[in-house]
Amino acid sequence: MPNMTVTAVEKAASDFLMQALHAIEVRIIGVKRIPEGWEAQAEVYEESAFIKALGLPTRVRDRNLYVVLEDDQMEVTSFERKDLIEPCLT
Repeated sequence: MPNMTVTAVEKAASDFLMQALHAIEVRIIGVKRIPEGWEAQAEVYEESAFIKALGLPTRVRDRNLYVVLEDDQMEVTSFERKDLIEPCLT
């Protein structure tokens, strides 16, 4: 039964980040139970904001780390980008 709960947390976090950030890809890399509910960590591949601002076509993507907090009903209560991991080519 716990795996079903973790799977639901992963899906809710992934779906939220895809929609909110218009991400290219989301990979959940960690989930843990916290007193307020759940915390999910995700690698999110996004278009490079810098290159996009220049209006240049590119295949460079930024890989960022996000933390998503969810309550016990799997509703996202907050999220934040922690840091830039590294740019990558796709």
